[in-house]
Amino acid sequence: MAHLLYRIGRASAMRPLIAIVAWLLALGVAGGAFVAVGGTLTDSFSIPGLETEKVTDQLVEEIPELAGGSSRAVFQTESGEPFTDEQKQQVSDALAAAQDVDAVTGVIDPFATQAQLEEQRSQLEGAPQQIEDARTQLDAGQEQLDAGQQQLDEALAQLEEGQQQLDAGQAQLDEAIQQAKDAGTYEFAVAEFEAQQAQIDEQQEQLDAGLAQIEEQQTQLDDSQAQIDDGRAELEAQEAQLELGAQLADAAAGIRSVSEDGTTALGLIQFDTNVYEVVQEDKDAVIADVRAATPDGITVNFSADIATSVEGVMGAGEVIGVALAFVVLMVMMRAIWPALMPIVTSVLGVGVGVATALAFSGVVEMSSVTPVLGVMLALAVGIDYSLFIVNRHREQYKRGMDLHESIGLANGTSGNAVVFAGSTVIVALLALNITGIPFLGIMGTVGAFCVGIAVLVAVTLTPAVLGLVGHRVLGKKARATRGAAEHAEAPVEPMRTGLALLRFFGAVVALLIIAIPALSMRLGLPDGTQEPTDSTQYIAYKTVDEKFGEGVNGTLLVTAELPEAVSDDELLAAQVAVANVLMENEDVAAVAPAGASEDNGFLAFQVIPNEGPGSESTVQLVEDLRELSPLEDGTVIGVAGEASGNIDVSQKLDEALPLYLAIVVGLSIIILIVVFRSLVVPLIATLGFVLSLFAAFGMVTAVYQWGWLSSLFGVHDPGPVLSFLPIILTGILFGLAMDYQLFLTTGMREAYVHGLDARRSVVSGLRHGRAVVTAAAIIMVSVFGGFVFSHIALIRPMGFGLAMGVLFDAFVVRMVIVPSLMHLVGEKAWWLPRWLDKILPNVDVEGAALEREHPVPHTEETDEEPAAQA
Repeated sequence: MAHLLYRIGRASAMRPLIAIVAWLLALGVAGGAFVAVGGTLTDSFSIPGLETEKVTDQLVEEIPELAGGSSRAVFQTESGEPFTDEQKQQVSDALAAAQDVDAVTGVIDPFATQAQLEEQRSQLEGAPQQIEDARTQLDAGQEQLDAGQQQLDEALAQLEEGQQQLDAGQAQLDEAIQQAKDAGTYEFAVAEFEAQQAQIDEQQEQLDAGLAQIEEQQTQLDDSQAQIDDGRAELEAQEAQLELGAQLADAAAGIRSVSEDGTTALGLIQFDTNVYEVVQEDKDAVIADVRAATPDGITVNFSADIATSVEGVMGAGEVIGVALAFVVLMVMMRAIWPALMPIVTSVLGVGVGVATALAFSGVVEMSSVTPVLGVMLALAVGIDYSLFIVNRHREQYKRGMDLHESIGLANGTSGNAVVFAGSTVIVALLALNITGIPFLGIMGTVGAFCVGIAVLVAVTLTPAVLGLVGHRVLGKKARATRGAAEHAEAPVEPMRTGLALLRFFGAVVALLIIAIPALSMRLGLPDGTQEPTDSTQYIAYKTVDEKFGEGVNGTLLVTAELPEAVSDDELLAAQVAVANVLMENEDVAAVAPAGASEDNGFLAFQVIPNEGPGSESTVQLVEDLRELSPLEDGTVIGVAGEASGNIDVSQKLDEALPLYLAIVVGLSIIILIVVFRSLVVPLIATLGFVLSLFAAFGMVTAVYQWGWLSSLFGVHDPGPVLSFLPIILTGILFGLAMDYQLFLTTGMREAYVHGLDARRSVVSGLRHGRAVVTAAAIIMVSVFGGFVFSHIALIRPMGFGLAMGVLFDAFVVRMVIVPSLMHLVGEKAWWLPRWLDKILPNVDVEGAALEREHPVPHTEETDEEPAAQA
């Protein structure tokens, strides 16, 4: 590899325009591909298989009307007075203007919604009196009915008495007729008997008519009684429904669309898909239309899901970071061309890498953080990698080496180390795919690709630009003394053992103390509070907090799959039963039904927590609600919603971190064993990496979660640490830590192999690499630090964590802990079992063999006798 890079470097230096034009063409092609086929970015961080996603899929299938997303428009009167009727109509009209955008399926008027809620509550409040009045009427009717029944019963009794008398008269008549017949006198009294019988028959007819009339009246009374009984039953059913409705109303009492003081209203804009899948142009159009239609005297702000722009990869902070890098290079190089060169080449590499990656954004779902991460990495490592080659060439050229020979040798030695160092970063980033988290794998893949481009630019474009710059790679003073003996290396003296002990323990204790906050690190995704305080999404979030309660910003969607479907009459009871169970949790502020499936077997509820989406209580609430499932009757409970999804993503990433850390640490040890042919050096390097990593975690937690030095870094609302930050930091810092380990420790090994004793070789390697690693680390801290003030909230803690990680790893671990510990270990640092030495490949990272073929003038041989142990 070293010889190949030597030939590439020398050829590029001799024909610089070929390489320069080739990279410019590559930039044009990449940019053209992005413009032609590039897609849109998203702020969504979904992971297949999460509980939230399963519940959401079921919800979409059972209740399709809840499938689309919605965003809030928060209206507020500037005067602080309640909305007037005219202003209410103006707000309604402003919301309606959003429907001009094709992606919008509808809007929900906050005043109409609030009026419906208040009407329902008013009806519920008046219903008990209405029921009582109806019961009074029924009681009065019952009294009248009872009086009528009593009169009817008395009449019936009189009829029955008359019937008895009539039956007795009939019996007497029949007896008299029989006696007359027996006495033979019947014929003489037949006329009298017939008259008596006619009188009895007439009375019987009167009695029968009276009885029929009574039966008719009884039927009427029975019908009236049935009506009264039905009325009582209906009242009892209404009373039961009223009690259920009152329970639901009590559970939903905390849900409002207009604040209690009447100054703030929450309008909803509904989309045909998830809000994060709505293209930025449509989001911008909705905001513009609503704002244009909002009159003076009313302010409107929008929730973060629609107002947070995911466009743009560079801001003012990032530019300042690059400017600081240029200042560092100027101080180190003392010449404008070599200081400018690493920045120019790295920026070109960033353009090629990021534009190429963005060209695939139409094929794969790519988060807004992904290209910014590519810019961050490619810019930082691109400058550093170019710096390593430029610095090596400057040292060789300063000692009198031929220009093109020096460029080729620098490319074959430092360029070889750059390829190897870049490979470790690429492997670490690609290993993010092992986590099984798609958006993280894409981030790692894009980052790895951009780093790969940075490596190619460093070993092809940098030599070309060096050849074009020629002798101006040195300042005037250095050019005047080029080739003089004064540029030879000074003798090496080992460090003192006591000082090494002090530095080692002091540095380790300091990093452990800094890492303490990491023990309390909580993970989450950003909400509106992470945005600038003057941004519309921050104002909207805080306004909702103040006027409607913290939990409204973290609304959950809870589903209930009933053991069997219920009828329409039983639906309210089923909803109340589930709502009552949910309200038993002390972290729930309000519950309201959100919908039901067509067969009433699947119910959805809107659940408002007491606190915001990033609070510990809301995280615990999601876990508690899921633990309820199944309920005693077999009802299966599910939890979805944006807050729930963020919690699931954070927990999944938290679970993936130990595995990924183990993979990276194991990879680190294997790589370093191969490179340094030692078991102790890899162990020292890896433990140092773990120390710097957790120190970086501690600083991120202290600033972004605890709020320490918050004003300095623009952290106005501390909260959970970005959920994927730890795993991203682990991968990137591993690669960068190995970079610095390689550039420092390979010099130590070279000195040891060439004859210096173990302790002198430590100082020799440190002397060779300290200046360039210091400059490289400062540059990387500057570049990463520029992202601390990025316009994208997700990037700020990432830039801070990377800057702190590089700062600790380069200046504390690689330049203090590792040299001190290697001094204390002495010769054992380079111990390797013979059997392992035989099977390991011989990796010449620094291109020592190539260097021996092309010796640098005024390089003293280090074959002196090993010095006494200090």
